[in-house]
Amino acid sequence: MTALVNLIVMLGMFAAIPIGLTLVDGPGTARAARLWPIAAVPGALALWLPRGPLATGLAACYAGATLGLAALAPLRLSRTRSLAPAEIATLTALATPSVAGIALVAERSGHRLFGFDLKILALTVPHFHFAGFTAALVAGLVCRTAPDRLAARAAALSVPVGTLLVLAGYFVDDWAQLLGAVVLTTGMWLVGLLTWRDLRARTGSRDLLTGRLLAVSSAVLLATMLLALWWALGRAAGLPHPTLTWMAATHGLGNALGFALCALLAWRRLKELHP
Repeated sequence: MTALVNLIVMLGMFAAIPIGLTLVDGPGTARAARLWPIAAVPGALALWLPRGPLATGLAACYAGATLGLAALAPLRLSRTRSLAPAEIATLTALATPSVAGIALVAERSGHRLFGFDLKILALTVPHFHFAGFTAALVAGLVCRTAPDRLAARAAALSVPVGTLLVLAGYFVDDWAQLLGAVVLTTGMWLVGLLTWRDLRARTGSRDLLTGRLLAVSSAVLLATMLLALWWALGRAAGLPHPTLTWMAATHGLGNALGFALCALLAWRRLKELHP
């Protein structure tokens, strides 16, 4: 599982965050997008080195970049003075990679942060690159296309709330984590529905590649988030559920490639075609 998770994390470091930042207008984001691959190099190296001072130091370099990105959130809020649903999703996207950065430092140092198993800390890193950053960002982008629609506003709010509830569930119990999974899944399915029914339908006739990328990103969510519900319910109720290794190979890989990468590339093309 370690090699697969590391590759998924690298996709988040080198593709999801820098591409995603090009879709965020605001102070510092363009510069952050240009410089992010430089910060991603020590983070990626830290993944493959044995736990110890060198891996920890390299992870700390990457964590510093994520904290710098998080600092853009209050700066953005001070300028926009908006807590509209789409804006909340964007602020969440800027802030949550710092959770991944801190978890990476703890895991590479062998420190059980807050008592969490090192395997859980390792999985926290990809989770907050893709659920924390990418999913919130895409939910915000979808909401901006139809800010007056209830489903779009609900998606933009439930994805950040669900992500944070999943995190809080680790400190409470498995039932709280299940609640977070339900809220997050609801938000992601709304994102997928709106993408498939509205964006894909409007875009596909004018730009076939973008339409197909949007179609894949929305269709994948049906299966990957169903897996997330199965895992969370199984943990909470003591029922049979997928192993973490199996979840990484299905839910994790599917969300990284099928949802995140396809959605970000589609939105990048949309921005280039309709700046």
